[in-house]
Amino acid sequence: MTDLDAVFRAQGGVATSGQLLRFYSRSRLDIEIRDGWLIKVWPGVYSRDEPDTMTRLRGLDLRAGEPVAICLGTAAAAYGFDTEDTHDIHALNPPRHQLRNSDGLIVHRRDGAPLGVADGRPATTAAWTAVEVARSLRRPRALATLDAALRSTSCTRQQLTVAAAEQAGRRGIVAVRELIPLADALAESPMESEARLAMLDGGLPPPVLQHEIVDLSGRTWRVDFAWLDAKVAVEYDGFDWHSDQEHFARDRQKRAALNEVNWRMLSVVSDDVRKQSHDMVRRIEHELTRRIAA
Repeated sequence: MTDLDAVFRAQGGVATSGQLLRFYSRSRLDIEIRDGWLIKVWPGVYSRDEPDTMTRLRGLDLRAGEPVAICLGTAAAAYGFDTEDTHDIHALNPPRHQLRNSDGLIVHRRDGAPLGVADGRPATTAAWTAVEVARSLRRPRALATLDAALRSTSCTRQQLTVAAAEQAGRRGIVAVRELIPLADALAESPMESEARLAMLDGGLPPPVLQHEIVDLSGRTWRVDFAWLDAKVAVEYDGFDWHSDQEHFARDRQKRAALNEVNWRMLSVVSDDVRKQSHDMVRRIEHELTRRIAA
């Protein structure tokens, strides 16, 4: 191992241009960068490999001279509940430094934001992060974030409530405060969260999530949404199941098995939730009314 190898290893795969100039002449460094042997992570910080998120964060630490705290979607991803597929790094400006926004980096000031640890790095606490992310989103996606935060077990509903109180008066907080009582760790995907909110907004009774039904053969089937009194189940299909023969066959098997134990199963897709929610709610309501009256 060369001395330069040791520098990269000690710093998690990153090095500053000043460090590199101890081993390369300026012209040679320019050639290494031009030919792709060194890849720019941030201004003045380079990696030997295509940088992933962790490498970019280590490069940011190196640039700032101390561990940089993350927030918003970057912190949500570190806690395990980023529903928005965040690509930019969202970081807090270190107290004694002045980081600036650059391509792929958004620097924030959050004076007084409570800090915790996410994936070994300083981060705004999970509950604060969830509320702050949710404030920036449409209601359906905000609920998806709150559901995912509870599902990750990184925070509790009570902690979400406290974080919402701490962010009182900030944009979007009223909607988030109203959504916290609806959040449910059993929601398994953002679109299931969106579907549930459309159902509740449409006036349907709250469904039981991830309900298990045992058929006549003793097999257990789990459904996304269930109304137990009416024995009505709703499944969210995330893709065109007609194009997948295995999925289509299992769906028919599941419907037949549930029908044998007097359960009625309906399916909904993205367009039902986002474009035709009124029709979706009407269809479910009709089935609930019909089954309860029977």
